[in-house]
Amino acid sequence: MAQRIVKLPDIGEGTTEAEIVTWLVKPGDVIQEEDPLAEVMTDKATVEIPSPVGGTVVSINGKIGEKLAVGSELVVLETEGSPAVNPHPPAAALPVPPLPQAGEGKSAPAQKPLSRNAGEGGARSATGEGEATLRPSGLSGKPLASPAVRKRAWDLGVELQFVPGSGPAGRITHEDLDAFAAAGSRPAATRSTFAKRDGVEDIPITGLRRAIAEHMQLSAARIPHFAYIEEVDVTALEELRAHFNDTHAERGHLTLLPFLMRAIVNAIVDHPQVNARYDDEAGVLHRHNAVDIGVATQTPGGLMVPVVRHAEALDLWQAAAEVQRLSEAARTAKATRDELTGSTITITSLGRLGGIAATPVINHPEVAIIGVNRIDERPVVRGGQVTIRKMMNLSSSFDHRIVDGWEAASFIAKIKAQLEQPATLFID
Repeated sequence: MAQRIVKLPDIGEGTTEAEIVTWLVKPGDVIQEEDPLAEVMTDKATVEIPSPVGGTVVSINGKIGEKLAVGSELVVLETEGSPAVNPHPPAAALPVPPLPQAGEGKSAPAQKPLSRNAGEGGARSATGEGEATLRPSGLSGKPLASPAVRKRAWDLGVELQFVPGSGPAGRITHEDLDAFAAAGSRPAATRSTFAKRDGVEDIPITGLRRAIAEHMQLSAARIPHFAYIEEVDVTALEELRAHFNDTHAERGHLTLLPFLMRAIVNAIVDHPQVNARYDDEAGVLHRHNAVDIGVATQTPGGLMVPVVRHAEALDLWQAAAEVQRLSEAARTAKATRDELTGSTITITSLGRLGGIAATPVINHPEVAIIGVNRIDERPVVRGGQVTIRKMMNLSSSFDHRIVDGWEAASFIAKIKAQLEQPATLFID
């Protein structure tokens, strides 16, 4: 027997360190080559680190939330034979697989040959000819699952200690949770509306959640925000959007965002100050000619901002396709660092959940963010008569060090005018 040290590999794109998000193994586990050892996060991308060899886990290095430098010790394995038998370096990190979409992954995952020591992992016991039977992962301690799985279990009313885990070391996956819920297995005890609830759950803020927290704190501490909210009549725009979707369905579906992006691009021509990044340490404002629009996107791990490059050069359908591509890449943890950085102005939208108004936080070091609220039918006065129109608020925030109130109001007024008279979106 020999010991093999598995080091944190170079994940690529200039990465020098990574934060441990989840350990997928523990000392004593018997693993196979390519089994995942841990999930780590770097620059908002979460990846799995696979084992370059099979063996028994002797020790793991680092606590959840701790950052390790590339090349530092990650796991020590006990392997068969000499360390020279497997001289190749650790395999490249693997992106975390996407979550199952609606209607998918509802059947129980196929059982795999036993690859863990049943006495150690407590998640499998050998039966029959090479088959494994799953048993509840929580019978030997706290169930092993990611924060996203725990949240889904809470939403579904499922107690994780009763869910068989098929992942490494009995880890419960989204597929396991879907299969358990679909089978109608034991749910959590019914929670009475008036029952007392005691106890406090201590949740370490790690991974993407910590990165978001640090960035929001930076933005709030360093940028003197001011909010500006304007009402927009989008009745004509919604009619045009519906017409385009009916007559040009083969080109893709249009949401409101591509029209808003075009309006922002046009308005920036007269207000270049808002399309900028402010280096407050050097005292330099970098005004950009290219309009690289960040689109705030909710993902299973938290908020990300993929960037639509050169929005000024895209037509409505090209912009829509790029937003869709980048949003999907962010949600499935496949977005690259370049796709998640470098925006010059950001749009944030909660779609139908958009509320009436908001005060969005600027994406530092940008100087402006445009928030989209939901569209409602409201009674308004037109020509002395009350009529029903489709109305929407734009809730925006600006950096008052760079953008004055008058300029912000003028910029939003330019956007409003185009959205209310959508034909003007296409006039140079």
